[in-house]
Amino acid sequence: MTKTQRILYCRLPCNPIFPIGVVYLADHVHKLFPEIEQKIFDLGTVPPLDFKKALDNCIDEFKPTLLVFSWRDIQIYAPVGGRGGNPLQNAFEFYYAKNPFIRLRGALGGLKVTTAYYSELWRNLGLIKRGLKRAKRYQPDARLVVGGGAVSVFYEQLKTGLPSGTIVSVGEGETLLQKLLSGQDFSDERCYVVGDNEPRDRLIHESPTPLEKTACNYDYIKTIWPEFNYYFQENDFYIGVQTKRGCPHNCCYCVYTVVEGKQVRINPADEVVKEMRQLYDRGIRNFWFTDAQFIPARRFMKDAEELLEKILASGMTDIHWAAYIRADNLNPYLCKLMAQTGMNYFEIGITSGSQELVRKMRMGYNLRTVLQNCRDLKAAGFNDLVSVNYSFNVIDETFDTIRQTITYHRELEAIFGADKVEPAIFFIGLQPHTHLEEYAFEKDILKPNYNPMSLMPWTAKKLLWNPEPLGSFFGEVCLQAWQRNPNDFGREVMDILEERLGKANLEDALSAPIKDTKKQLVLT
Repeated sequence: MTKTQRILYCRLPCNPIFPIGVVYLADHVHKLFPEIEQKIFDLGTVPPLDFKKALDNCIDEFKPTLLVFSWRDIQIYAPVGGRGGNPLQNAFEFYYAKNPFIRLRGALGGLKVTTAYYSELWRNLGLIKRGLKRAKRYQPDARLVVGGGAVSVFYEQLKTGLPSGTIVSVGEGETLLQKLLSGQDFSDERCYVVGDNEPRDRLIHESPTPLEKTACNYDYIKTIWPEFNYYFQENDFYIGVQTKRGCPHNCCYCVYTVVEGKQVRINPADEVVKEMRQLYDRGIRNFWFTDAQFIPARRFMKDAEELLEKILASGMTDIHWAAYIRADNLNPYLCKLMAQTGMNYFEIGITSGSQELVRKMRMGYNLRTVLQNCRDLKAAGFNDLVSVNYSFNVIDETFDTIRQTITYHRELEAIFGADKVEPAIFFIGLQPHTHLEEYAFEKDILKPNYNPMSLMPWTAKKLLWNPEPLGSFFGEVCLQAWQRNPNDFGREVMDILEERLGKANLEDALSAPIKDTKKQLVLT
């Protein structure tokens, strides 16, 4: 491509989350091709009724030669509101409620969610097509790249809805854009061209091209992003900063490890602090480390220590930060640094408080170690909120393992305080390219030709992982929790489970005797 390129990055509508993906892409391109004109257009800052008009006006004004669309969200299985309702509650009311009026309410709510889901899907595909058609008015050879989290997971299904010639990017897009703009062959990148070739088998499992990342140049980003100040107006926004990419683990239900790759690539601590300082000088005090896991394994603890030491030395003493953390990868010194540098919230996805189930899900951590490290964190002065993700009814769940999870959660409450530990109750949304999907194929729960984007009831019930014999039990518990205390659903679920089943001994939760290895989720 020539040096007269004009790149428009368009983030498709989603919740108002800082669009770090397109920001990093634009920053990378500018460092390599400073002569190329770029612009960021974030539909997340535009009222829904104005989407089409705003996109048209932006393209009319900028006349891009290359459109890069970022699509963040598709799948909706979560215990939160959205799309006009709570999809988990609607599903459980429809599938498990005994009262016919509650079932009808669930069916109507589910219909509303389903309609909104497909409307968003068609709307986003329509915006992509509209954008390309509009751009071709001014640049007949305009090209289109589509990427982002949603595309990386559902790249195989989306090919039928995207225009011919669309470059579909899976995972990271920096080196793909670099080759595209240099006129190089990019077929070895994790991508394919709609209509020209089919996605390679297991494309998402290919390793990303290594990239050493430097601090984002926010002085430049501000010049190409008219809505830049949108995320800087209120102090409650957490602005994303990435300290590493990749996740080395094999958790059976998680797609991060294939999207980002297993090779963990650390961003230099000095560059991370330099990036934070630019945001800090613009008034930002809340940061979210957007890594798949802030400390993915014990061998990266020293890197975390170095980063936090340099944050402390930078003088940014009035900041707060949050992250996903594997709490088994901590030590007293790291805990002290976390408290000193202002960590005021973290999430841990232990999924189960039963070591036996943790092993079967291939999660690779020790629950006893997690508890000890949480005690160290509390002793270091951490007094803020902890969100603990639980996914009940996973592989080989029993009433005994539920009791173990309850007692484990009560121990976390004893460490941090019951008001500081927020249980987030998830039922795993089965996603493509995961070990859980392979398990579902092996057990004939799903057929290999199923559509993972379908929200039809007969498919959704399988993708919202809550199989029998415990599916109806959990459905009943969740329905009771929504009825009793919908504003504190997670804690209510734990209370009801304890009322019905009691608690196990803590030592039972922390021990994992191997009873029958054939039942473990070990796939080749």
